[in-house]
Amino acid sequence: MSTEEFVWRELVVQRLRERDRKECQNFKEIIVQNNRLIDHVAQLKSDNLKLSVENEQLRNAVSTGGTGPNVAMATLEKKLLAQQEELTDLHKRKGEHSQMIVDLNLKVEQQKKLLNEKEHSLYKLQTVNNSLRAEVQLFHSSLDELKKLNTTLLDEHTALQLAFSSLEDKMRHIQDENRSLLDRLMRYKSKDADKLNEENESIIRKRSAKLKRDLEDAVREPNSAVNQSVPAAGGTPLHRNSSPAQFGGGATVSDDEFDEASINGAMEALGLDDEEYINARFTAGETSHDLRRSIDTMKAAGYLGQPNPTNILMKFEAHENESHAVRWSPVGRMVATGGADRKVKLWDIGKGATEPRAVLSGSSAGINSVDFDSTGSYVLGTSNDYGARVWTVMDNRLRHTLTGHSGKVMTAKYVQEPIKVVTGSHDRTLKIWDLRSIACIETKFAGSSCNDLCTTDSLGSTIISGHYDKKIRFWDIRTEKQADDVLMPAKITSLDLSKDCNYLICSVRDDTIKLLDLRKNQVISTFSNENFKISCDFARAAFNSVATKIACGSADGTIYIWNVNGFLETTLKGHSSAVNAVSWSPNSNSLASVGKSKRCIIYSDS
Repeated sequence: MSTEEFVWRELVVQRLRERDRKECQNFKEIIVQNNRLIDHVAQLKSDNLKLSVENEQLRNAVSTGGTGPNVAMATLEKKLLAQQEELTDLHKRKGEHSQMIVDLNLKVEQQKKLLNEKEHSLYKLQTVNNSLRAEVQLFHSSLDELKKLNTTLLDEHTALQLAFSSLEDKMRHIQDENRSLLDRLMRYKSKDADKLNEENESIIRKRSAKLKRDLEDAVREPNSAVNQSVPAAGGTPLHRNSSPAQFGGGATVSDDEFDEASINGAMEALGLDDEEYINARFTAGETSHDLRRSIDTMKAAGYLGQPNPTNILMKFEAHENESHAVRWSPVGRMVATGGADRKVKLWDIGKGATEPRAVLSGSSAGINSVDFDSTGSYVLGTSNDYGARVWTVMDNRLRHTLTGHSGKVMTAKYVQEPIKVVTGSHDRTLKIWDLRSIACIETKFAGSSCNDLCTTDSLGSTIISGHYDKKIRFWDIRTEKQADDVLMPAKITSLDLSKDCNYLICSVRDDTIKLLDLRKNQVISTFSNENFKISCDFARAAFNSVATKIACGSADGTIYIWNVNGFLETTLKGHSSAVNAVSWSPNSNSLASVGKSKRCIIYSDS
């Protein structure tokens, strides 16, 4: 036993003795008085015995006669009576004192029990104290080890920081070299693009000249092969002939004199497709007004590519409240939608079912975007709960949950599928995730909230992101370098890439849609309309499957469809409130749309 513990025990015993002494001090006077009473009672008993003897003697004397003794006897009787009264009083006080002694003995027993309990508790506390002392010693030893380890880590950190500074200098040097190489590459690409455009313009001029010569030859021939009956769009037979009024070979013929069958017959006879015909006429010197009227005529007859999906195929309530996202599956006739009710739903459009094929849950906040992988086996969704999730289409199970952003995640796309995923968030970062380890392997700091992104190929070598600071950013994940930005006139709400990765559309908050040629990194066309208004900060525009048309919803519930050549082909009605997102089917000429009215509408051309 240590000296400190012995002193502590002696101090406790001393304090207990002091407390016992103080408690007994209150009853010490009572005990002394009781002892005095006992002695007094013994003395009175002795006096009483003497008086009894004297009384007996007096009685004997009285019995023998005499008056003097009678007086003495009376006196002694009075004295005896007084002594008896005093004795009775003393007996009474003795009884009270005895009762007090009994009560005090009970209290002493209780105090002894309490003392035993305190001693037992003291023993337990002492045991706990000893164990705590042992733990404190163990912690002291651990603290010493951690201090030594911390010193070692600080030394390693200093060494790593020096190495990092050296590597950072090398990286800056390499970045400067890469920047200069990239500038040279862009200059070469720009020269190549200019040369290609010149060659294309030369080819178009030659074709237009050939077209004019062929038309003039066709007009001069009296028995042309195109002099045959052809049914027009309304079902009435129309005749193609060699007159200038129908082929436009003469200088006095306008586009108003062309009928649809004549245009179609001329294009078939010369072997021209729609784009070649338009370019030829524009290069041949026609005014934009005449070309516009001719284009409108061909557009109404459906000669410019696919007809527009103007018919409502299906209409159903997709979510309990506002719907935010929609996407067609790359295989089959299935659509995925996401809404503010925290659910992703799959719809079988091929069967015309208005009940969802599956409801994918797991998100704790509203869904912002949905996407499929290239095989249609996985659904990727982003949410306002700062996470992204991957579900399987076959069994509708939640496979992966990707968390790490500090702001709501607005968009996600597959990169090097099905291995990696890239996400964009309002925390101003892009994160690349490895689905095999379910971990973030790279973070790109954009400096502005990301609203949408896309990748240029299946390998995801380049990521294109649109941000609230009005910039489109290009990220090369092979070199971990950011290419030059493209500045838009307002913040960007969505991006979509053509299949050949040459063209990019960008919906902008100034109520326009920009078409960019990625070979030049330049805006080549702007689409707008006086009634077209971007519905929200995450409104989605989309290319069709062959990248000849662009669709986007408006704040008034109308969907606008433009041809990539620049003119508005049609508008689609059906929504009663703002349209948030649209998606073209990759397998058919169908368009899916969702909006703030909870409704999903499928448009088709049949």
